[in-house]
Formats: sequence, C-alpha cells, structure tokens
Amino acid sequence: MYENRKINEMPIEERPYEKCILHGPGALSDSELLAVIIRSGTAGRSSVELAKDVLEGTKSQEGLLGIHHMSMQELMDIKGIGQVKAIQIKCIGELSKRIAQNSAKKLLDFQDPDTIAAYYMEQLRHEEQEQMICMMLDTKNHFLGDEVISRGTVNASLVSPRNLILAAMKYHAVYIILVHNHPSGNPEPSKEDVLLTKRVREACSLVDIPLLDHIIIGDQEYISFREEGILC
Repeated sequence: MYENRKINEMPIEERPYEKCILHGPGALSDSELLAVIIRSGTAGRSSVELAKDVLEGTKSQEGLLGIHHMSMQELMDIKGIGQVKAIQIKCIGELSKRIAQNSAKKLLDFQDPDTIAAYYMEQLRHEEQEQMICMMLDTKNHFLGDEVISRGTVNASLVSPRNLILAAMKYHAVYIILVHNHPSGNPEPSKEDVLLTKRVREACSLVDIPLLDHIIIGDQEYISFREEGILC
C-alpha cells in the first residue's frame, strides 16, 4: 500500500499520525507504530517502508519482539537507519520493558512466584546472556531493591555466595530471592542451577539470611525452586 510513496503523498487517512489521531494508536499496524517512532524516511523510502525493513530484519523473525535482539550496529546496517533512528528504536524497546516492569511491581507478592516472574519477565526473557539477580527483602517482606550479581554463564563456580551476602548486607536485607534467566527460553533447571542454589542457601544460612526461592525465567514461563520442592 505504501510502496514508493512518501508519507505526504498518501491519502490523509492512511498516514500514521493522522490515522492515530482519528482512530487511536490501536488502529496502527506494527510498521505504522514503528514509523511514528522513526518519524522521517529517507530518499525514496517512507518512514513506514523503513519500519517494514526493520521488522523484516529482526533475527528472530518475531517482528516487534525481535527488535529487543537487534544491536545498534544491526539496526544501522539497514539502509536509511542511522545512529539517531537506531537509538530511537532501541529506546522504545527499553521503554516497553520498563512499563511492563513498573506495572508488575504493584502486584509483587513474595509468597507468590508468579508475581515475581511477571516482574522480571520482560526484562530477562529477551536477554541473550544469563543474568543472576538477587532480590532483597526486609523483615516484613517489603522489596528493598535488587542487584545483578552475575552476567554470562550462571553456575556454582562463577557465582560467589560472598557477593550475594555482601549485596544483602548492603541493603540490610533479612531475606533474599534469586532470579535468573535461561536464554534458550526453557526454564528447566540444570544440575549446575541446583548445585548453585544449594551452595547459596547453605552459605546464607550461616549469616542468618534465608534464601526464600530461586526463580528461573524462560520465554513466557518460569520455574520456582520452592514450588517444585527443590528448595527444602
């Protein structure tokens, strides 16, 4: 519909901005939404056509979700996408993750692993490397904050219980919960995950900071060690 036409050559009702004003953002296609972010096209290509090029260039072939996995350089390799447009696209992806996390924060219940998984899902499920996060809680199970303890392969030899304990003490935490992701999308715990959890639990018990749970995030699914009876 938009081939070889500039935005100002389209019928008014087909232009993304005007369409949004008339019908709301829900009426826009993925490429039209992205075109609004990109704002302007380039010689011979409208912003909608550029947006389509971006969506077609995602490695995972998941459209908008695939943008999370594209680097700045990969975006700039698309003809018509310079540094400024690449920054705009990456920032809108980050904004979407933070909106999702802030919405989920209101529902956090540390006795309910489902709410914890929802809080970290958008932050972690797109990551291409494993991350280990330590959540810190006070005596009334109030959320004090969290800290990334490890990036890369998460296993018992690379994650130091000492670093976890130091982070917990910095926040004056009384309890901790571990959260980490599996980039494969499958949250099933490995033998290393189980060994690490036992090692951390034993170390934390020596300083009277109980490990309440270890939650592994996959792609729209998770596993709670406490729910599975692994954390006993």
